[in-house]
Amino acid sequence: MRRLASIRGLRTFCIAAKCLSFKQAAEELYITPSAVSHQVKQLEEHLSLTLFERQTRALALTKVGIQFYKAIQPIMHELDSTISEFTSTQENTVITISMPEFFASELFIPRLSEWTNLHKDFDLQVVTLKPSQTSSKTSDLSIVLSNSLPSAGLIDELFSLSYVPACNQTIYDEYADQGYAGLNQLPLIVHRARPWAWHQWADRAMIDDFNPKQIIELDSMFAIARAAQQGMGLALIPMPIGASWFKEKLLFNIYKDALVTNDRYFLVQHEGSKNVYAMRTISEWIKATYQNIG
Repeated sequence: MRRLASIRGLRTFCIAAKCLSFKQAAEELYITPSAVSHQVKQLEEHLSLTLFERQTRALALTKVGIQFYKAIQPIMHELDSTISEFTSTQENTVITISMPEFFASELFIPRLSEWTNLHKDFDLQVVTLKPSQTSSKTSDLSIVLSNSLPSAGLIDELFSLSYVPACNQTIYDEYADQGYAGLNQLPLIVHRARPWAWHQWADRAMIDDFNPKQIIELDSMFAIARAAQQGMGLALIPMPIGASWFKEKLLFNIYKDALVTNDRYFLVQHEGSKNVYAMRTISEWIKATYQNIG
């Protein structure tokens, strides 16, 4: 019977494939680059496959290397999770998760007690980020807003976003029956990360005479929603994440047209975390709670 590949070699391959650098993989594994190269070479010989293209200053996966990584990486992640589960101590495990501010305030924090009440042996650190900030390198998990698939870690898509025009009740009562008149008479509030969102919305709604009086850019989605609630003007609010503002009648959907985008929230489980069992536990709860909401 043919001998199975070693777990050590498979784990080394996965980390090298993630980093695309034997040197970085060596730093993560606390071994030498030559040891990483040797273990990968042994795996290639065992499989009778060439997994990497070794270039002078670069390392790239071959086509079969990509296929093998996609097949074996989830298995190695599950193995690490199982080992962590059976070797965990009685001390509380600390999990760090980073996420956009608006996701934290509108979705995560309001329902977090559902998880903490069931898992009192885990401590949780939540790091909130502005759109211009990247996920913390020290986080075990990240919730990421992106219009494309994140490039690293175990990725699960949670839900996609659309944007709807909203205002407070005073503006709604005055302009709701006037068609699109309010668009050219009131300030339009938009996120600095999406400065052309109102123009994109107008194109989608097929509004030919779109000529806004004033555009106000803010760098916080919470600030945008609050500004609209205070009567500053009309704002584009992301849905379904902003649903509570409408449910509580703090905002009103003044026009039925929605801007459908490629913006999506993703859950990213970062590789190399020492808290694999705890990370898997909260990841499953996040997916069960937020996947395909709306």
